[in-house]
Amino acid sequence: MKITAIETGKLLLDGGAMFGTVPRALWEQLNPPDERNRCSWALRCLLVETGSRKILVDTGIGDKQGAKFRSHFGLGEGGGVVNALQQMGHEPESITDVLLTHLHFDHAGGALRFDDGGRLAPSFPGATYWSNETHYKWAMSPNAREKASFLPENFELLKAAGLLKFIDEQKDDVAWLDGISIRFTYGHTEAMMAPIFHYGGRTLVFCADVIPSSFHLGLPYIMAYDIRPLQTLEEKRRILEEGAAGGHCLAFAHDPYCPGISLQRSAGGKIEKKEELGPGILFQA
Repeated sequence: MKITAIETGKLLLDGGAMFGTVPRALWEQLNPPDERNRCSWALRCLLVETGSRKILVDTGIGDKQGAKFRSHFGLGEGGGVVNALQQMGHEPESITDVLLTHLHFDHAGGALRFDDGGRLAPSFPGATYWSNETHYKWAMSPNAREKASFLPENFELLKAAGLLKFIDEQKDDVAWLDGISIRFTYGHTEAMMAPIFHYGGRTLVFCADVIPSSFHLGLPYIMAYDIRPLQTLEEKRRILEEGAAGGHCLAFAHDPYCPGISLQRSAGGKIEKKEELGPGILFQA
């Protein structure tokens, strides 16, 4: 199994929203904001090569949104996830599976793109796309607080074309593919999926938006975007406690500098970064 961090670009998001109740005097030391209080964040995906499969975890924002949208989030020009993969020698037709941790635009936007005829089409024509029924229904009938994060053009066509399959939602971690399990979480959004990779006696957790960056390791560091912040706190605590006990590694979707870390518990009992992973290949076994 080979896991590679795919850097698809950066976006600007309000620092207060990203750090929740943590005071600016603390978080601005971690990720300094611009004059509009916006911090730069990564749009990171994972490419997992295992056996005959090439699995893409999340797709970033993509390249189909208009100039106004791109300006609002400080998005530069570029080809998004497809371009990033091609630069690494992977054509979109080679991707066999796309796991969408959740359907917010910054994680699912690259699932579709405009073809040469100006029509929306799957970015990865040979792939099966994966979500879960609970989250898909949530995205199709969003609450007013999350509505702006769910753009139907990012996922409706996949369902209509029969390309979207659902992973069965369970309370416990779900065995999905060989060496890959799925954990359902409910703090950030309803039934978000965090994939957990097991290989060579080691474990890597793609934290999605439970722990979006290394800046969010502290339990109170929870995004204001989360629909159930206290549940996020407990989901984060579980990942960190298991990670420190087992020497697990974490991969981050939005950390602007650090694709991933390994965990340890300090002599004083604090869970902390042991070392940074990447860039590029996070693990190979």
